Amino acid sequence: MPSLPRALAPLRHPSYRWLAASLAISLLGQGLWAVAVVWQVVALDGGPAALSLVTALSAAGMLASTLLGGALADRLPQRHILLAVELTQAASIAVVAGLSLTGVLVIGHLAAVSLVGGLAMGLYYPAYSALVPVLLPPRDLLAANGLEGVVRPVLAQAAGPAAAGFLVAAISPGAALAAAALAALLAAACVATLPVPLRSEEPAGAGFAGLLADVHEGFRYMVRTPWLLATLLFASTMLLTFIGPFEVLVPFAIKAAGGGPHQHAYVLAAFGLGGAVGSLVVASLRLPRRYLTVMNALWGLGCIPLVVFGLTTRLWLMLVAGAVMGATFQAGMVIWGTLLQRRVPPALLGRISSLDFFVSLSFMPLSMALAGPVSELIGLTATFLVGGLAPGVLALIAIVAARMPSDELAHPLDLAPEPHPEPEAQLDRV
Repeated sequence: MPSLPRALAPLRHPSYRWLAASLAISLLGQGLWAVAVVWQVVALDGGPAALSLVTALSAAGMLASTLLGGALADRLPQRHILLAVELTQAASIAVVAGLSLTGVLVIGHLAAVSLVGGLAMGLYYPAYSALVPVLLPPRDLLAANGLEGVVRPVLAQAAGPAAAGFLVAAISPGAALAAAALAALLAAACVATLPVPLRSEEPAGAGFAGLLADVHEGFRYMVRTPWLLATLLFASTMLLTFIGPFEVLVPFAIKAAGGGPHQHAYVLAAFGLGGAVGSLVVASLRLPRRYLTVMNALWGLGCIPLVVFGLTTRLWLMLVAGAVMGATFQAGMVIWGTLLQRRVPPALLGRISSLDFFVSLSFMPLSMALAGPVSELIGLTATFLVGGLAPGVLALIAIVAARMPSDELAHPLDLAPEPHPEPEAQLDRV
């Protein structure tokens, strides 16, 4: 039986508790912003094109900064980066909230802040991923990644949007924006309590050229590490085939089945709830001995339920399919995050995490752009079949090509870890 105390074990470490609190509040703020910005655009009489511009600039900002963010995370104290990101978010969102509440806000202001927020968030993920193994011993990393997988859908996809919807309806979009700014400020306050990791050596090179050299070093490590390269290539092609049909075409399948926006929301909620359950289950167990095979199989086979949307008009089956996909996807993500933190050298973890983030950001928009034209060319059902079945084949190719079964046996992670210095001993409270 899964052990709940095992899943909560990381919270025994005081420094990690503050980091987890900052993440939770930050995710709540992201959920607030996601809904507030939509209704703020509507309140300014903006249409779909205006909303697309605002959201696209955020994605473009993250894509532009994440690789350099990984290099910075391996050079600078990650605490400083997280603090700078949260303070930037708090200040910029507070500005548009003030402009909204005083009635002088325009779409251009929202677009500029969205770009700034995207650039800042591109720095956040690599720094956060590199900081977790500094604060926790190896035995608690799986549980920590599982906890993140639980709180992310609950706060960013449920509680934050719900709170924003209430504030927009009861007061105004500006009030919801102000709440998002306050959340970023509170997250910054939590980060400020964290100690600064001690550095045993200074990175070589200086300035922008040094950062580019660091990024290049991360690429070299990825290329010469078979399990890492194969997994990233598989993940990128999986996203290319799967995420577009799920994000773009599922609403049309639901409409054809006689549903509407409410039923679509239920499917998305089932995906999020399934993800939370899958994360909690994995966090409560030991890391699988066959961690590479299990992880890639979860992602590849977990896409199969997508075919349901092309083969049936029963909404309850669509809900089940959404929950299963969410559970398998997030379960694999928990293993993946733990795998990076335990097998990638600490000095490279920020850069490899940024490469992971970069791959996801690069292929998601492309997949969503292709989903519509492809479905018009080959039909909705055929598109769902390709999106659901192709990832399983791609996963098998990746497992075999990179010889993952022999690699995971040669590098076991399910055994008791080597003696590890207490995290607090690696930190400077000054």
